[in-house]
Amino acid sequence: MAKRRSNGEGTIKKLPNGKWQIQFMDGYKPDGTRRFKSFSAPKLDEVKRLKREYEQRKAAGVLAAMDYSFSEWADFWFEHHKNMISATTQEGYTYTLRNLKTHFGRRKLSEIKTYDIEQYLMKLVRDGKSGSTVAQSRGMLFQIFKMAVANDILIKNPVAHAEKIRRAPPKPKEAFTADEVRKLMKELPEDKMGWSIRLLLATGMRTQELLALEPRHIAKDGSSINVAQAVVMEKGKAVIGPTKTHTSVRTIPVPETVRYCARNLRDTDRMFIWEGKCSNKPVNPSYFRDQFKEMIGAIEDVRVLTPHCCRHTYVTQMLALGVDPKTIQALVGHAEIDMTMYYAHAQESSKQAAISRYDEAFSAPGGGLYGNVLTFVKSG
Repeated sequence: MAKRRSNGEGTIKKLPNGKWQIQFMDGYKPDGTRRFKSFSAPKLDEVKRLKREYEQRKAAGVLAAMDYSFSEWADFWFEHHKNMISATTQEGYTYTLRNLKTHFGRRKLSEIKTYDIEQYLMKLVRDGKSGSTVAQSRGMLFQIFKMAVANDILIKNPVAHAEKIRRAPPKPKEAFTADEVRKLMKELPEDKMGWSIRLLLATGMRTQELLALEPRHIAKDGSSINVAQAVVMEKGKAVIGPTKTHTSVRTIPVPETVRYCARNLRDTDRMFIWEGKCSNKPVNPSYFRDQFKEMIGAIEDVRVLTPHCCRHTYVTQMLALGVDPKTIQALVGHAEIDMTMYYAHAQESSKQAAISRYDEAFSAPGGGLYGNVLTFVKSG
């Protein structure tokens, strides 16, 4: 008959096959239920020794995670973490997590060492994965193991001691030249796509912000655009979601020379400026990118860049005009310091002054401090 021991010794009993078995509580599972551990051996002293050695190894942090495979714990981490990130970010995390689980699979958490982490990251580099992919993989591994440490599953986080993989310096962000912008402003068609590209160049909006615009977000006179939402992808479908960061919620003053574009885009009875095939649904960004490239490709001596390069162009031109970085950061909604050197809230008067300087530099021939650098199309 099994006898219950005191002081956490557990239950010891003799099995029908003649072996001795000890069973004891060994903490809790992620779902909050109790976890039990058992050992069996031919002799009573031996089964007690097995339990004692197990507890010693557990105290040393080398056996605490023996009951969790990487895949099991990674899934538990993601279920806990996904409520704190956006749906779009969840999709990106799902892809990275799947690759991590494919590589580490059923290996026990306690068996994965710093060397294994470094080898995996180096493999990503050898396979030609981008720097952002390597960084996201390392960051996710760190968070997975960090949660294991926080829950007393491991004593040390192996990722914390892994060498950061040196990557090639990032390529400089591409932007249209002044000559290219001049041609675009002059030769783009006077239609929805042409007006949209002009606004991207003259406001620094993100493409996802433009595609989420409703007529009510644009001032009647076209003088400003209120950015309050953005298009995000959920399970392959374009839906309305929050802006990229809280600093991305902003009101953008529109240069006078392109306000007619804003007014023309506002003049629609549809819910969104760019509406998809289904009524009251935003267009898929991939469709906009295809249309963008087709239109840009039709203009000679202009490189076919991405829509996001319009944003880089705007920041580049504003810096060239001598606008202070904190004002630019407020205008484009950057959140990180290294995006525009530093971030500080700019007063509305500073924004308006920056826009006036932009208009002055890029207006009539021979006008302004910088002369006729660009020629914007004026209409309406």
